[in-house]
Amino acid sequence: MDGGELKACIIPVAATEQHLEHLSMEHDWRSCMHVSTEVAKRLHPGVLVAPSMNIGISEHHMRHRGTLSAMPGSWLAVLFDTIRSMHSAGFEHILVLNGHGGNVAPCQGIWGQFLQRLEINLQFHSYWDFLDDEAVSPYLETGRFPGHAQEFETAFALAVFPENVRADAMQDQEDKEPLSATAENGAAMVETIITRVAAHVQAMIDGESVADVPAFH
Repeated sequence: MDGGELKACIIPVAATEQHLEHLSMEHDWRSCMHVSTEVAKRLHPGVLVAPSMNIGISEHHMRHRGTLSAMPGSWLAVLFDTIRSMHSAGFEHILVLNGHGGNVAPCQGIWGQFLQRLEINLQFHSYWDFLDDEAVSPYLETGRFPGHAQEFETAFALAVFPENVRADAMQDQEDKEPLSATAENGAAMVETIITRVAAHVQAMIDGESVADVPAFH
């Protein structure tokens, strides 16, 4: 980059979809954006956060009114153009940080082609990839993560944006797993995620974590 300070870019991608009756439809993208911006704060002034892609691949939730979904082909095209734009701006280290499970398989399937086209340190990870069983065991009664609108995501919301959690709906809905969530446990897990993502981005900048560009055949 021209100024010499910006070293890496985070592109948050997620979704807008139902999260049972007790969580907001913005949960995925707001969670991912929270992690991204907190990481950028810790690595200031070296990291830029691009605008969130807050529509994801959510066809499996389209029966729920209000869900927004893109087809994989069109979604991946916009993602590639976003990455290409950031590369054109001078970024050689780009982390696409994901917050929605439906985006994972399409990205994994095409990532090698993205790398071949751009030949940069371009990586894709979901933010929960930075957790493991040991890290979450003290904080999750169920031990399951991420889980759609279950204990983990509910704890995240209680810790970071509690106004998005409807306690009455948690009590009334058939699925009772979210009742195990607490704000304190959510805060501990979110802190671990942010710390580990920040360390990973720093390792990208330092050349210690570099994407392997597949060979052309």
